[in-house]
Amino acid sequence: LFAVLVALYEEPEKPNSALDFLKHHLGASAPENPEIEVLRLEVAEMKEKYEAVLEENEKLKTKLAQYEPPQDEKHGE
Repeated sequence: LFAVLVALYEEPEKPNSALDFLKHHLGASAPENPEIEVLRLEVAEMKEKYEAVLEENEKLKTKLAQYEPPQDEKHGE
């Protein structure tokens, strides 16, 4: 930590965020694992599919409701 603070002090052009400078020099902002990006893309794709399935489900429920008898007729009342 001391070495990073010295590097910050010796930096000719001071960064806008000292915290970002510290993170970068301590390795907290290391490049992301490529697997993480693949998983993010997969999650986004699954969310799209999920939304499409929900929409289709609502359409099918509406269509089915047209063919089902009203609730009071089901019980023979």
